Amino acid sequence: MSITSNIANIRKQIPQQIKLVCVSKFHPDDAIVEAYNAGERVFGESKVQEMTGKYERLPKDIEWHFIGHLQSNKVKYIVPYVSLIHGVDSEKLLVEINKQAHKAGRIVNCLLQVHIATEETKFGFDETELLDFCQNNRMKNYPNVQICGLMGMATFCSDKNIIESEFKQLKNIFEKLKSVYFVQNQSFDQLSMGMSDDFSIAIECGSTMVRIGSSIFGSRIYN
Repeated sequence: MSITSNIANIRKQIPQQIKLVCVSKFHPDDAIVEAYNAGERVFGESKVQEMTGKYERLPKDIEWHFIGHLQSNKVKYIVPYVSLIHGVDSEKLLVEINKQAHKAGRIVNCLLQVHIATEETKFGFDETELLDFCQNNRMKNYPNVQICGLMGMATFCSDKNIIESEFKQLKNIFEKLKSVYFVQNQSFDQLSMGMSDDFSIAIECGSTMVRIGSSIFGSRIYN
């Protein structure tokens, strides 16, 4: 099947209000152009150099989302144009994003990444760290960052009960923060969870944004 038909198939499976991030990492420009011509405008990348090159070469109305683990020393390269950083997994990273956003005269949209999976290799805040961050109102230290919600990845496994439990846990944390600490922040409304293998479960659990790559573009092409 073509990328265009894959997108049409995915679109049938997700409600209209769910934002689709087409995960284009490791895929060539012409694959993105085909998705773009099919009407998609939101693309997700996980390597700074790769995303910056694509940003420079491809249409300027594309909304670029950085979805990988972001190193502090690479922040300055994407801050001038990135639409959303999904994986803010530490306060150290927030400090750097705020610093570079101030230099660029921008307010950068970010999601706080929460560690909900059993794998130690995944990054993110735990619930205790997030609550401490919010209770002490440390967000005021980062005026050039707009926290738009949370992001998380479920354990990579075939057990739907585990995946559902982890997504529900993230949804509960999201609702707790929204109702207590982000009541006045109308921008805190995004819950990014769900990928090619588990987006249906994520949507059932309250996801507002899904990150889908292989079901659109096929197997990744590693350079």
